[in-house]
Amino acid sequence: MIDASALDILLYDRRIGTLARLDGDRSIFTFDEVYLADEDRSTLSLAYRDPYGGIVNAPRAYQTKIEPFFSNLLPEGTLRDYLARRAGVKAIREYPLLAQLGGDLPGAVKAVPVEARDAPPEDSENDGVAGQAKHALRFSLAGVQLKFSALKTRGKNGGLTIPVSGTGGDWIVKLPSARHPDVPENEYAAMSLASKLGIDVPGIDLVPLDTIEGLPDGITRYGASAYAIRRFDRSEEGAIHVEDFAQVYGVYPDDKYENASYRQILSVLAIETDEASAVEFVRRLTYSVLIGNGDMHLKNWSLIYPDKRRPILAPAYDLLSTVAYIPEEDSALKFHRSREWESFTYRELETIADKARLPSHLVVSTAKETVEQFDALWDQEKAHLPFSGEVVAAIDKHRKRLAV
Repeated sequence: MIDASALDILLYDRRIGTLARLDGDRSIFTFDEVYLADEDRSTLSLAYRDPYGGIVNAPRAYQTKIEPFFSNLLPEGTLRDYLARRAGVKAIREYPLLAQLGGDLPGAVKAVPVEARDAPPEDSENDGVAGQAKHALRFSLAGVQLKFSALKTRGKNGGLTIPVSGTGGDWIVKLPSARHPDVPENEYAAMSLASKLGIDVPGIDLVPLDTIEGLPDGITRYGASAYAIRRFDRSEEGAIHVEDFAQVYGVYPDDKYENASYRQILSVLAIETDEASAVEFVRRLTYSVLIGNGDMHLKNWSLIYPDKRRPILAPAYDLLSTVAYIPEEDSALKFHRSREWESFTYRELETIADKARLPSHLVVSTAKETVEQFDALWDQEKAHLPFSGEVVAAIDKHRKRLAV
């Protein structure tokens, strides 16, 4: 376990602030004065932006959990529990967990122990952040779908190798689920169909489990394939900053199904991004409705900062049909007033557009075009994509109940 009294918060490897540990399992984040004074500074999060473009700089202490922006950088659920156990910390104590995992976080943020900033590299694989991450990545089956960072290699079998250091992976690999069958195939098929509709999709692959090195024993009992998606927050030039909408709204991961609607997300996009992002959001939301994806919560929508300052909507991820597994489930968030699938109508979209101060014809025409393209493509592709028969039947049944 890394015992750090404070963590330097780096953005693009530049120190922008400090997260300090306080007595009583509390912590507090403060921006550096140099970062605050820099008018050309890179953007950390819209959550810290005031109405005039400045930074909201109001440090406050948090108990057990860390500030919401940083809390959302940590893994969730069973994977979090396992990594915490491997790292020797309690999963609910977020400061020491961030200290352990802070060298390989989403986006361009790092959290580095102040004491380690100027220290020489560790030689032992059992010491320091790299050593801890090596142990943390040796996970066991936990009954739910796990994901981890990986490097795609071009060996003779074209397989995937799990990086033992836990850093530098440019793909995310998702293993089969013990709870729901064929989830990797479902997501790969849904993302492939989304790409055919013109939705912005990163590189994806459906990988035979026997071509992946370093997997736990017994994983093949749940399926034959894993789903891989290229990390859009990594490039040859380095990390690209991203933030999800739980970070934008300053809410904890536990509240990712609350505190905002799709109309409100569109309003943020209308103000902070460009028209292409708003159009892409409507197209992606319409597609999610058509396939019955009831898990498009706040953490499944993200912004990306290609110029380090102004965001656009990040590429799509976590697109799959959930109605095949939970048929009674509604949408993850309210469209405007309701989560019910039937409430997604063209009239409701006009209201959503008006509230977001966007041209209603732009929003409605984008949705109508997506519906028409989907219906044509679905009839052509559903037998050729790796959807199971149960998923195809569930989507067909769901499609008939929709108002669009």
